[in-house]
Amino acid sequence: MLGASTYARVWREARSFALTPQQVASPLARRPYDLRHAALSTWLNAGVDATEVAARAGNSVEVLLKRYAKCLDGRQDQNNRRIEAVLTP
Repeated sequence: MLGASTYARVWREARSFALTPQQVASPLARRPYDLRHAALSTWLNAGVDATEVAARAGNSVEVLLKRYAKCLDGRQDQNNRRIEAVLTP
C-alpha cells in the first residue's frame, strides 16, 4: 500500500517527465482519474456504443451514462442522419 502523498508525488513527477512544461502547467492529467474521464468521454463522443464503453470501463451502462451523458456533445446531426438512414427505404 502506498500513502496518498507518495502516490501524488510520484504522479506529479511522472507528469513532468511525460508532458511538456506547458502541459504540466495545465490541468491535463492532473489526477489519474482525469485520464480515465478523458478516454471514456472521447470514446462516447466518437460513437462507440455505451455498452462497449461500459464494459471496457468496468461499469454498468446505467452508471456510465449517469456520469458521462453530459459529456456527449455535438452529435445531434450525426444521430439524426443515422435515424433517417434506418427509416429511409
